[in-house]
Amino acid sequence: MTDPSNPTLRGVFFDLDGTLVDTAVDMGAALNLQRQAHGLEELDFALIRPQVSHGAPALMKLGFGLSHGDTDFDPMRRQFLETYARIVAQSSRPFSGIDELLTRLENAGILWGVVTNKPAFLTDALLSALAMTHRAAAVISGDTLALRKPHPAPLLEACRRAGVAPWQCVYVGDARRDIEAGHNAGMKTITAAYGYIDEAENTETWAADATVMDAAGIWPLLESWR
Repeated sequence: MTDPSNPTLRGVFFDLDGTLVDTAVDMGAALNLQRQAHGLEELDFALIRPQVSHGAPALMKLGFGLSHGDTDFDPMRRQFLETYARIVAQSSRPFSGIDELLTRLENAGILWGVVTNKPAFLTDALLSALAMTHRAAAVISGDTLALRKPHPAPLLEACRRAGVAPWQCVYVGDARRDIEAGHNAGMKTITAAYGYIDEAENTETWAADATVMDAAGIWPLLESWR
């Protein structure tokens, strides 16, 4: 961290789906349950996984060919979210290495939090089921503010709630919007290449400060930036 008045790393914020928690199985199951309800065959999980970080809009496009502005988009999106809410933590777990990373951060006195575009009622239910809520210094969901990532406002609000400056923080995410949001907020950024990234994506063009292939690679980077 580059401010000479206080060069200490004080906060690490994470995207949720595809970065902190592996939610793809539950989100994929919800999409297929919805497709079954509409008389459609299940989609292969390999098709669903890369779309999960882009949320319900991407899954509505994949599952039903619907986009914002289509007549059926909003009711179908609501139906998907209601279906997903019933199984939000059925199979979802922190990615391998995340539990150890969070413990290391806490032991080092480094705050951590979540900044996601996921709706708050789902974010809160998932983090509560995983016993993470009380540990996070700040949780900002997609409807906490009027603006969402890639706008920096959610990350800046997370900093405000946690009592840290953006330049003292790192943001970790598995989508271009995450890295853009981190840059826009004045944070260092890490691409979580283990997340839900389509094979066609060239993550090098995101210009993150670093890329990790698994969550275990995050702590060594943070130590080098302290």
